[in-house]
Amino acid sequence: MEQLVNFIIRPPRAEYNPKYDLLDQEFMLKGRLYQRKDVEVKNSRGDVLQCSHYMPAVCPEGKPLPCVIYCHGNSGCRVDASETAIVLLPSNITVFAVDFSGSGLSEGEYVSLGWFEKDDLKAAVEYLRADGNVSLIGLWGRSMGAVTSLMYGAEDPSIAGMVLDSPFSDLMELMMELADTQSFRLPKFTVKLAIQYMRRAIQKKAKFDIAELNTIKVAKSCFVPALFGHATDDDFIRPHHSDRIFEAYMVSFPINLN
Repeated sequence: MEQLVNFIIRPPRAEYNPKYDLLDQEFMLKGRLYQRKDVEVKNSRGDVLQCSHYMPAVCPEGKPLPCVIYCHGNSGCRVDASETAIVLLPSNITVFAVDFSGSGLSEGEYVSLGWFEKDDLKAAVEYLRADGNVSLIGLWGRSMGAVTSLMYGAEDPSIAGMVLDSPFSDLMELMMELADTQSFRLPKFTVKLAIQYMRRAIQKKAKFDIAELNTIKVAKSCFVPALFGHATDDDFIRPHHSDRIFEAYMVSFPINLN
């Protein structure tokens, strides 16, 4: 059972060397020079987060540019933001990559699948707003990062927009679904008892309640424009999770077709 608890709160931590695995500190892209600025940001719990800000070496006309914060998934890290940076930088959109607490090279012992990561995201947003070189801020999250983005977006309506790639709608439901896909299936009441045990163990060790990770409830109070994406053949977090969150979003934005 301890292994199952660690599957949630202590998955394998991504290991990498910033010198070799991130985009270079200076690099050319489509004929323009860009830079990687590495920074440290402290979250509300005192953990130091390792971050990188990808931006033009010389900002056009010295004006602040929009920025997208990339929020990595479970077992991910800021290395995952490189592809996003390559796509967005030529459009004069800077990219801020962060190792959430408990992930990558950042401090922190446990992962919370969005619960505490949303506070890490808040620290990143506050850093960028104080920096003076950023105008609008958007979020791009994958899996856990999508959940983190949604939970933070519900608290900060000034976020310009979000890309939500493969979020889960309800962690408890996801755990039930994953148990149901195993070759040796247990009775549902046995699975529910096991999940309740895990819930108590996680509350004790990592100080958050997995039952509170319900993004459908959050979506109903979020007004940040969002683009949802989900692979149709995703057999870990199935596409209906995004469908359910999207439907909850639609309640917030009723459309009159008459």
